[in-house]
Amino acid sequence: MDNRSDIRDFLVTRRAKLTPEQVGLPAGGRRRVPGLRREEVAVLAGVSTEWYTRLEKGHISGVSEDVLEAVARALRLDAAERAYLFDLARAARPANRAPRRRKRAEVPPRVQWMLDSMTESAAFVRNGRMDILAINALGRALYSPLYAAPRRPANIARFQFLDPGARDYFADWDSAANVTVALLRAEAGRDPDNMDLRQLVGELSTLSDEFRTRWAAHDVRIHTAGKKQFIHPEVGPLDLVYHSMGLAADGDWVLDLTIYTAEPGTASEERLKLLASWAATHLPAPTVADTTS
Repeated sequence: MDNRSDIRDFLVTRRAKLTPEQVGLPAGGRRRVPGLRREEVAVLAGVSTEWYTRLEKGHISGVSEDVLEAVARALRLDAAERAYLFDLARAARPANRAPRRRKRAEVPPRVQWMLDSMTESAAFVRNGRMDILAINALGRALYSPLYAAPRRPANIARFQFLDPGARDYFADWDSAANVTVALLRAEAGRDPDNMDLRQLVGELSTLSDEFRTRWAAHDVRIHTAGKKQFIHPEVGPLDLVYHSMGLAADGDWVLDLTIYTAEPGTASEERLKLLASWAATHLPAPTVADTTS
């Protein structure tokens, strides 16, 4: 596929984040634009300026892994950014398939059994498009504002950018929005031929200026662990920690299991227990079909 614009924009935004002082180069007088110049990146990567300029114009097909590694080091790319650069190079190869619609990811019943066994943690399975495909009772309670929306499947990104209530639900909406877009951008690099993902990005870009601005930043992220704050309409503030890990899936989707817990002995733990009690009396038992129908 022709992903030259993504390659160009990604490399340009990465070098714009670096100053000569950060990489041990002299400032070199006044600069028209922020960040490193192309020739400075070329020197750091050990390639000619002409070659790097061609790479930054999107001509990445056939570039060796050693050279990509050198560019990644020169631009101080983190693990997620490096993976994204290599994904872009892989997508640029001529043998890649034409875009197609992915079949719906199948979440085995045993995964739902595993989720249901977690009674003191909120847990769910999502795909790279941020669709929630399976969830346990406490997870359904935690994300009850998202499930109040009529559209299915439940989609975190669509809720975050298109539902006005999301700004009250996420204590730090800006940070949460940045993470969501960075995850979608990373998935787009990994699976650029995914028409369902493209459709979602197109929808959000059309309807949300906030999404469109963040998408253009080309920031990417690997989702593993961290903290997130929610303002739940039933129990109030929740300060939770999360861990995410990949799940074995079919060939079309990479699935992600995310588990939210509260620190023992905190007010958030008490509120999470209160939310579990509320879920037992107010919400139906979640099923795989409920999340994907």
